[in-house]
Amino acid sequence: MTQAETDAADDTDETSSARDHRPSRWRMLGRDRAAAAGAVVLTLVALVALFGRLFIGDRARRQDLDASLRPPSLSDGVYGLLGTDVLGRSMVARLIEAAATTLSVAVPAVLCSLAIGSALGLWAGYHGGRRESVAMRVADVILSFPSLLIAVVVLYVFSPSALNLVLILAVTRIPVYLRTARAEAAELRTRLFVDAARTFGTPSHLIIYRHVLPIALPTLLTVATLDFCFVMLTESSLSFLGIGIQPPDVSWGLMVAQGRQYLQTAWWITVLPGLAIVLTTVSATVLAAWARIATDPAQRWRLTLPRKRRPVQAPVPPEMIP
Repeated sequence: MTQAETDAADDTDETSSARDHRPSRWRMLGRDRAAAAGAVVLTLVALVALFGRLFIGDRARRQDLDASLRPPSLSDGVYGLLGTDVLGRSMVARLIEAAATTLSVAVPAVLCSLAIGSALGLWAGYHGGRRESVAMRVADVILSFPSLLIAVVVLYVFSPSALNLVLILAVTRIPVYLRTARAEAAELRTRLFVDAARTFGTPSHLIIYRHVLPIALPTLLTVATLDFCFVMLTESSLSFLGIGIQPPDVSWGLMVAQGRQYLQTAWWITVLPGLAIVLTTVSATVLAAWARIATDPAQRWRLTLPRKRRPVQAPVPPEMIP
């Protein structure tokens, strides 16, 4: 074996060794207790929303006036664990049903706005020129109107429904992803690997799909995680105002609205769905903050350190110290 082959083999061994010692995303998530707890909460909420209806049947709508406003108790079985509402319906069953309804609005709205806004933003940012100007002006027009106000007006004119909620929330959130994707594509289009692909005659759509999108995707997913919180809170606000989800369907925001007049006598009707909203949004926010660091090669090293050695904040240069 020649010296060149020996050096190449050593470089390959060092590269593979570095890959083996590089911590995986799951390991980094396990080292961050707050992010791991947030991931567990979001996973439980998703599982409950997906499979909870298979177990509760029609208990979320089954009325029993003799059991009206029963406080949380262990004597009534699993479905009486969190008490009942004014019509004697199980709060456990209604929370499960509301989780499915809330996520069925928030998740499709975020995915639709993510797909449309990212595609338009990457296309406009890569090509630049008039296409970029038109796309940004459209985003400015949509952002000039408060999303909650648009939703209130549209839902007041048309019939409130889950489908209308998804469409309105998706349209109003498109500019968030459009502007983010445009900024990423505008910066990446001047990179050397993009110029090389363009020199070899690669079509624009393949360059965007193969080279620009994989780099911009972590940022877009982090924005989508944060936007999920906003969309869910908007849906809850609209349902609380009475122009969102309508009975006999139920969502967490609608449950808060229905129980606000019984807050002093039956606190669990309002507090429990409100607590579910808070836990879900806080968990998504914490997980998004972790994902932002985990997907950034310049910041990822912070998650590989033991908890006692992690810097609380960025170090201050000596010349900035008074």
